[in-house]
Amino acid sequence: MNMSIPKEVKTLLGKEVILEWRHKYAINGVLLYTISTIFICYLTFNVQRGGLNPFAWNALFWIIMLFSAVSAISKSFIQESSSRQLYYFNLVKPISIIISKIIYNTIFLVLLSLIAYSIFSLILDNPVQDQLIFLTSVLLGTIGFSISLTLMSGIASKTQNNGMLMAILSFPVVIPLVMMIIKITKNAIDGLDRGESIDEILTLFAIDIIIGALALMLFPYLWRS
Repeated sequence: MNMSIPKEVKTLLGKEVILEWRHKYAINGVLLYTISTIFICYLTFNVQRGGLNPFAWNALFWIIMLFSAVSAISKSFIQESSSRQLYYFNLVKPISIIISKIIYNTIFLVLLSLIAYSIFSLILDNPVQDQLIFLTSVLLGTIGFSISLTLMSGIASKTQNNGMLMAILSFPVVIPLVMMIIKITKNAIDGLDRGESIDEILTLFAIDIIIGALALMLFPYLWRS
């Protein structure tokens, strides 16, 4: 079978959606984890009496999103059996595989972050004054999480202790993303002029582009190993 990369990506993306909706356990598990964590935060900090300060609200939101992203994306390649990977190896180009995984994980994380943000705002109030900047950082942040964690999942799938290795490999990659995201969202919460966040947004966008380029360059070599 000889298809162009866009057709391969479309086919693989459709496969990801069909498999996910056929089983649903991964989606339900991540949603349950996210919602229950937010509710635990509500109970722990006793919001009805005092309320969270904006800094704590921002930090908690991104801690939850980071661990939800790791939980959701860790299965990307780890759940693929060796026989299925061999089948893909003979059928499609490796770049089509990584692109389809990144697109699917990005869509999933964007939807998950919007759901988490809505629930967070509902039960923990919403201190964000500039919604546009905040949502822009959420979009760029989830794209960065998706690209980096998908690549780390591919690397970890080649080892025996894949879950532990993914956590170790992901830490130095996502920390710069988290630091930049928190800085941007803090500006949005404080209601600062949007010009104050432009440099950070461009930096975050550049990080996403660099990580994406590295993923596209490195994955074909990883896939052949």
